[in-house]
Amino acid sequence: MALQTNRKINLLQATAINMIDMVGIGPFIVMPFVVAQFGDGLFIWAWIFGALTSFVDAMTWSELGARYPLAGGTYNFHRIAFGEKGGRLMSFLFVWQTMIQAPLVMASASIGFAQYLTYLVPLEPWQQKMVSGGLVLFVLLLTYRRIETIGVISVVLGCVVIATMGWIIYSGLSHGKHSVPLWPQEGNPFFRFAFWYAVAQGSLKTVYSYLGYYNVCHLGGEIARPEKNIPRSIFISIFGIAILYLLMNISVMSVIPWSAVPADNKYLVSSFMEQVYGTGAAKLVTVLILCVAMSSLFALVLGYSRVPYAAAVDGNFFPVFAKLHPRKQFPYISLLVLTGLGFLFSLYMKLSDVITAILAMRIVIQFMAQAVGVVLLRRREGSRKLPFRMWLYPLPVIISLLIWAFLFYHTGRFALWGSLIALAGVVVYLIAKRKDTNVKI
Repeated sequence: MALQTNRKINLLQATAINMIDMVGIGPFIVMPFVVAQFGDGLFIWAWIFGALTSFVDAMTWSELGARYPLAGGTYNFHRIAFGEKGGRLMSFLFVWQTMIQAPLVMASASIGFAQYLTYLVPLEPWQQKMVSGGLVLFVLLLTYRRIETIGVISVVLGCVVIATMGWIIYSGLSHGKHSVPLWPQEGNPFFRFAFWYAVAQGSLKTVYSYLGYYNVCHLGGEIARPEKNIPRSIFISIFGIAILYLLMNISVMSVIPWSAVPADNKYLVSSFMEQVYGTGAAKLVTVLILCVAMSSLFALVLGYSRVPYAAAVDGNFFPVFAKLHPRKQFPYISLLVLTGLGFLFSLYMKLSDVITAILAMRIVIQFMAQAVGVVLLRRREGSRKLPFRMWLYPLPVIISLLIWAFLFYHTGRFALWGSLIALAGVVVYLIAKRKDTNVKI
């Protein structure tokens, strides 16, 4: 049975897969950093900016995902949008950066997991590395199975995510002592450089926390009624997670004064719960946060493992990645290679660098290129056959490109590294093409 015809994931399961990928360990470990960027307490605007970025970009994903529901997501979008020659190059570049970027995402989740675990168990640095590497291997075992089973697991893990954040929000709203400013107390800093610099620095972390709303597109070949379920799952997950993030930030900071939070606070939510209910509750919420981190890792491993597979089936990547498991019908070679690299990165990378590197690598080759791809497809094929049409086109495309360019600039030195990796991909593509290897490019 071909992977593209195995459509077993329904709307609930697709939304759960997106949501557990989005939450993960991200919002819990970046919250102190985001708060510390704003001297006036307006940190909530970095989370609003992240939600706006996701919402605008989601229109691109929804239009492309509903029209081309195939395994691999962006790989297929680029291949189709940029034409025969340009599409081969762009889709190859996406897979090329995915082979590095996806393991980095796995590493960020596993390193964050190990870091947060130290609230419960004192761990030496080498022991934290063993935990982060071991988590990647454990998630490999969870995803090494049929897609029907994975859909059920995703719903269960999604319930854990929502229950955990719901408890945190309720605790803060019912025990709040401090107000969280949503508007300037005096003057209007919205048009000042200092405010937008803080938004830029904070949004590098908040946007990272929202990433994953499109995970369902990587599983496009396995989604039931994709023309409806893909856009719906994307927007439902963004709206739901944005509300949860905003309420969680307001809840935590209504108990712990925002002015007293250092950027390097590792256990902000656990400390918050300790103040509200005591040590026992703090330990319990820590365990739940660790479960959320594992859930996110599970979802992203599941989604990214389909990307090299889709490219290999199309003859645009190494043929070995096109293999499906003989009995369980999932791309096991792709899964093994990506988790293997994720395991290595989790042993040697630093969390703060990983988060910024992830965003820098993806902005140009994936997010900005997809926005351009929508324009190319509309000019070539029109919009009549689109199951989902982007609202107010082309305004979301323009806004999306401006936002991504703004964030890419503020990734600093990682923008250079991301560009060099993309350039190296172009060189590999041209060499492979000239030597006429087994990769049919």
